[in-house]
Amino acid sequence: MSVFVSHDTVKTQYWHALEDGRVQCDMCPRFCKLHPEQRGLCFVRQNLDNQIVMTSYGRSSGFAIDPIEKKPLNHFLPGTPVLSFGTAGCNLACKFCQNWDISKSREMDTLMSKASPDVIAQAALEYGCDSVAFTYNDPVVFHEYAIDTAQACRSLGIKSVAVSAGYVCAEPRAEFYQWMDAANIDLKAFTERFYHAITGAHLQAVLDTLKYIKHETSVWLELTTLVIPGENDSEAELEAMTQWVVENLGPDVPMHFTAFHPDWKMRDKPHTPVNSLLQAREIALKNGVHYPYVGNVHDKFANSTYCHDCGNLLIGRDWYQLGEWNLDKSGLCSFCGAGCAGVFNARAGSWGARRRAVAVG
Repeated sequence: MSVFVSHDTVKTQYWHALEDGRVQCDMCPRFCKLHPEQRGLCFVRQNLDNQIVMTSYGRSSGFAIDPIEKKPLNHFLPGTPVLSFGTAGCNLACKFCQNWDISKSREMDTLMSKASPDVIAQAALEYGCDSVAFTYNDPVVFHEYAIDTAQACRSLGIKSVAVSAGYVCAEPRAEFYQWMDAANIDLKAFTERFYHAITGAHLQAVLDTLKYIKHETSVWLELTTLVIPGENDSEAELEAMTQWVVENLGPDVPMHFTAFHPDWKMRDKPHTPVNSLLQAREIALKNGVHYPYVGNVHDKFANSTYCHDCGNLLIGRDWYQLGEWNLDKSGLCSFCGAGCAGVFNARAGSWGARRRAVAVG
């Protein structure tokens, strides 16, 4: 469990002192080198008393019950409710951030809700949620709070879900994902140019995280790419990305191609045309991805799940509302008996498309 320094502040372990008197944070590949009392780019990790502390432990920007498909996770307990929350801050600097009011907040007053890990786990149980999601901002920056919450959830039989950009160092990554049950990782693009110029990060570190999750853990993995006109939507880039996914992660990792809307510091770009998303989906299918989807647009066909063997509809989706369900109790296609990759209950959940803000703590 985490060690408190003061109210809302806990000691962290991933840092080391430098010879010049600064302290280097080793949580993510940004490696912020901080003078006394200086905060990292994420804002919530700070050099206090010559050690790195997390300053937002136990505080959230709010709690809501979402459909699990909203994370998005289409192959992890479909139709079930997930208790979602985030904190403040982010270790990336995405110019297109669509949660910028949370991830880029420099005001701790943004964090209006206070709840301990045990309280969150108990709330998930009482609200009938099958899982808790660390989302809205990246759990890399609230690593200690997320792990403590995941441990409390596991003791009550509640699953834990990470929604992350995957920009994290190897040692904290290993500690974090031993407590996760599912993850949706943003593969924001497939060029170093995009990552460096638009997110302030590097592509290879994210690819390393994807390979680690897939091959070194039992965490269910899905990917999301926000398709931005003129930035990461070229046919060549989508070809390279989807080929890499199949070759390095396998064909059963679902890919979600979602629509961009102008926001934060990228308001000069147009909304993503639906045809761009459908093209990305077709490229993924051509290259062997079994389960490609489109998101942030209404397309029942491209949001639904089909058997990769016989082609029949397995799970119908209308936005976040499930329709047809053609999986048997073992998660096999009811038509041909082929397996559908994922983590499934014996029957679909019935939460539907509701989003419900709740008070926790």
